[in-house]
Amino acid sequence: MKRLVYLILPLMILSACQTNEKSEPLYESAQFTIHKNKVVQGDNIAEVISPTHLKSNYKSPASATFSTLVKFKFSINEKDNELPPGADHWVVINDEHSSPVMTFGETPPPFPEQPTTYLPTNYEYTFKVDVSPVLQQFEAQGYYETHDGSKVAKADFKGFYIAGGSEPLTWDFVNLDNKGLKLAPTDDPNIYSITVQLNPYNEADYQDKEWQLSEEVSTCAQYTSEQPIVDALFNLSLEEAKKNIEPDSTLRTGAKWGGVWTRDVSYSILLAFAYHEPEVAKTSLRRKVKRGRIIQDTGSGGAWPVSSDRTTWCLAAWEIYKVTGDQAWLDEVYPIIKNTLEDDFKTIYDAKTGMYSGESSFLDWREQTYPKWMDNRDIYVSQNLGTNVVHYQAHRILADMAKLQGDPHELYAARAEQIKKGINQYLWLPDQGYYAQFMYGRNDLIVSPRYEALGEALAILFEVADQERAASIVSHAPLTTYGATCIYPQIPGIPPYHNNGIWPFVQSYWNWAAAKTGNEAVLNHGLASVYRAAALFLTNYENMVAETGDFLGTEINSHRMLWSMAGNLAMVHRVFMGMDFQLDGLYFRPVIPRAYGGERSLSNFHYRDAVLKVTVKGHGTAIKSVTINGEPAEKAFIPSDATGPQEIVIEMANNAFPHQDINQVDNHFSLPTVLAQKEGNQLTWQAIDGAVHYRVYKNGQFLNTLTETVFKPEDDIYADYMVSAVDAKGYEGFASEPVVFAKNEQIIELEAFAPAADLPYTNYSGQGFVELSLENNTIIDFQINAPQAGNYLLDFKYANGSGRWNTDNKCAIRSLTVNDAYQGVIVLPQRGQDEWSDWGFSNVLKVQLETGENRVKVHFEDWNNNMNVDVNTAMLDYLRVIQVN
Repeated sequence: MKRLVYLILPLMILSACQTNEKSEPLYESAQFTIHKNKVVQGDNIAEVISPTHLKSNYKSPASATFSTLVKFKFSINEKDNELPPGADHWVVINDEHSSPVMTFGETPPPFPEQPTTYLPTNYEYTFKVDVSPVLQQFEAQGYYETHDGSKVAKADFKGFYIAGGSEPLTWDFVNLDNKGLKLAPTDDPNIYSITVQLNPYNEADYQDKEWQLSEEVSTCAQYTSEQPIVDALFNLSLEEAKKNIEPDSTLRTGAKWGGVWTRDVSYSILLAFAYHEPEVAKTSLRRKVKRGRIIQDTGSGGAWPVSSDRTTWCLAAWEIYKVTGDQAWLDEVYPIIKNTLEDDFKTIYDAKTGMYSGESSFLDWREQTYPKWMDNRDIYVSQNLGTNVVHYQAHRILADMAKLQGDPHELYAARAEQIKKGINQYLWLPDQGYYAQFMYGRNDLIVSPRYEALGEALAILFEVADQERAASIVSHAPLTTYGATCIYPQIPGIPPYHNNGIWPFVQSYWNWAAAKTGNEAVLNHGLASVYRAAALFLTNYENMVAETGDFLGTEINSHRMLWSMAGNLAMVHRVFMGMDFQLDGLYFRPVIPRAYGGERSLSNFHYRDAVLKVTVKGHGTAIKSVTINGEPAEKAFIPSDATGPQEIVIEMANNAFPHQDINQVDNHFSLPTVLAQKEGNQLTWQAIDGAVHYRVYKNGQFLNTLTETVFKPEDDIYADYMVSAVDAKGYEGFASEPVVFAKNEQIIELEAFAPAADLPYTNYSGQGFVELSLENNTIIDFQINAPQAGNYLLDFKYANGSGRWNTDNKCAIRSLTVNDAYQGVIVLPQRGQDEWSDWGFSNVLKVQLETGENRVKVHFEDWNNNMNVDVNTAMLDYLRVIQVN
């Protein structure tokens, strides 16, 4: 059968390719052009030879423009702890192959002007650092105090490392050891060094390449159209999808990354795999369940609840049910979703806003989308657009499932509406015409006005945004040359990945949203983004650099990425064919830009007990006529109980799209995060180059606009302040770490109420610390005295060395009760593998205390189980109590 496909399909499109050579392009910009049968970007050309054969001569520009200016930092224990944000060491390399000896922690000189020279490939270079300041403090006091006052215990020391933005250096601090970037001692015990090859170059990576179908895909749905480039990339994605099915019938995340990851597989299933491989999709989702709950398998500080988008699983499970109608599947997933959402409600729900806390969905690399001062407790507290839209939809799904199962559903529907109300009340930006990225802070939250592509798209698709707001989002969203960046504007000083990056799966959701709103200009731009990258690279990469559109230059990347290929397939199924799976059947709502008009056909598409052949003629958003099995039909719809062959022919009305507005912009970087501090009774901060003015926030509310860099607060019992810088284009950078002015603060040493741990950790206060584990101190009862009744802030100084700060699954969680009233959870994220002498603060809970004695209980409850289940351990040093009013 494969051989027959090879022989027939090239003949079918030969004349089409010749005809299309001189036809109007599908998309054209100053940087690249998408033709019906090729993609051209300067000297780079990808051509369709047949529906199963593509050639590309794409050459990455990365090695040819590798700057001689190299910026870097040194590191202890793979953490960004040598220099303040914005301060880096640097060298401009001429002909030398070794740096001068830098001193660890010493402030480097200002950056030079960007040189116009480039470094040769495979350039050997040695970096040297004098670490005597660290070693001397280790010996003198048992720890090294970093620039921000943090202490690195001698007992926790693992090594010195180098990080940077020039390959093979990376700013991915937590993977420096894995990437061979650990420094070694020299003959001088105070000097450490490392030799690397800068600008690594492999000749094989720069050869012309081609793709030819090698997998059997004849059993899959087959697509043909008058755009050979789309047909060929559809077939390429079909093949990559086949290759990503593991022997155990699960979906592999990418060519470089094995295993099933909750959010990756869930977003992929919603885009395409629910209907493309429903049984494989089911098996994959089953791998992400433990204790009858969804697993949050990636995220900062030990996963859930710092990261909380595991509910993407709900979207995928529901889509599979709508596609298959499998009652056994519904019976299986319903209690899993119910248990998960109940735990989430007790752990991450904020009654004040109606929203849920936790890291931005999929944007799970801390400094890539958050200011550097935010640690994992701050990320837990943040309330993010995309994550909350997912929680909203998950609750809608649970309500629908409960109805089908004959159970009460009103509670889940009401919770969904609360989330939707919160998103629209707190995150909508009327001046920008789209939603804000997130709310962030510590004790009080402010809005970050960045655009976040995936969250905006999901808000449209799941109808958190009404029609007016949906149209506004699509027409006002800032779009760059090569596509929709994950966020906008970009964060300065952070290398491309989520920041300054374009992700094809995000672009695909954005395209789906643009199609839903009927915006032709935005949809054309987005389709070009997906097809340009896949054609030139001959694979579905995970991401690309926003400024160059290149797959090289991001922090990490892989070809054959599951969600990228799912997005490519979805452009046919979800957009051109307009497939919409509902409980009563399959609806077709095609959205076809004029440039992509003509006739297209999807055959051998299996839907429940039916096998469909769907033909769509013309372009536009409105359907002129429909026939099903040769008979006129009122709507393009196949009922869920249809059986056997079904042939649907849809003729479009060739109408103009309702919207054409597009906000195409140059890529832009905001100003750096302000560094604010308390000096006596004043708030001061360093001036930011390029700042037109500064915005001052008090207790989460905008207070004032200033041009100076000093502010005198009022004489309050308590206030926290944040300051941000605004540039000439009106873009606001991240605000400073909150600066607290408080008159009444108490420290409650917990070893006075529970046995002090007999463990060899250091840097604690008082006479010791208390171990929390599943075996020890599952309940700690104690009393605190309040000078007067009112609101107080409570947080804990703690250590958690169960895992690295950016991953794993051992975030410790406990419940807090005050005067017999449950207040919420105390979240104690991981702070570094085996770094039990690294102390930090938990999240803050605002509670009401009575005058005099108040009863406090720290206790473990069932909903405090983390994703590891077996290890839920932290050390508590003391409780901090701050009076608010």
